[in-house]
Amino acid sequence: MPGSIDLIVSTVYIGVTIWLAYWLRLYALFYLDSYPLTRSLVLEFIATAELCGACFELIIIADNWGVWMYALYLFLLTIWWSMNWDEASACPYTHMEDVVIQRKPLTIAVLTICAELAGGLVIFKYIQMLWAFQFASTHKGRAYGDCTTDLQVSAITGALVECVATCMCRVVSRVLGELNPRFSTIIDAFVGTSLVVAAFNYTGGYFNPALATSLKYGCLGTSSMEHVMVYWIGACIGSIASLRVYRMPFVQNFLQLQVNTDTVYS
Repeated sequence: MPGSIDLIVSTVYIGVTIWLAYWLRLYALFYLDSYPLTRSLVLEFIATAELCGACFELIIIADNWGVWMYALYLFLLTIWWSMNWDEASACPYTHMEDVVIQRKPLTIAVLTICAELAGGLVIFKYIQMLWAFQFASTHKGRAYGDCTTDLQVSAITGALVECVATCMCRVVSRVLGELNPRFSTIIDAFVGTSLVVAAFNYTGGYFNPALATSLKYGCLGTSSMEHVMVYWIGACIGSIASLRVYRMPFVQNFLQLQVNTDTVYS
């Protein structure tokens, strides 16, 4: 098993990646304040690049230290991203949801998704450069080696897993956004991470088309059609379905019960 030095190197690489993204985000907010559309696109580009850059290193951690170490890092990173991304989501289906509920025009949503995909695809050159240094034994052969798929079930089953888990994630996020309980960010991160762990041995638990495309598109073991079916169609259907599920009586009754309880005890 790789030593602690290898884990430290991976941790430093993740830290450097989110540090660079943090400063790029500050510059974008400062210099693009008068250009809201450009600022939004740039922030999505940066957020997706940051997400995918960190998750490339999380693959190394998962492969060498197991899913629970991976989950710990993902949980902490999710909290960090929730606190720092502001208006960016780094996830294509959130913009599709905005189109469905008429919060955003289709053209803007398409531009935003393109910016996210660009960020996710460009970041691999940066990761290749870091891995090519081979400061850690776990990086040897990874910079230019072939990747393999995380899909361990049929494409239909995989699409169903991504669909259901994405729907659950989005419903929980909306409920937490509505109730805004104490530690809501931590609760949301815990639920999301738990679902990723649950789906890890089936699809890899990506629940984000841009992330899955950046990390796994073209990898051995999955065709382009299967990739699109599982990580795009499955996740996007789950996201859109969550809009309907959120409006269902059992969810709304739960929300009303929580609001009434808070009113009584406030």
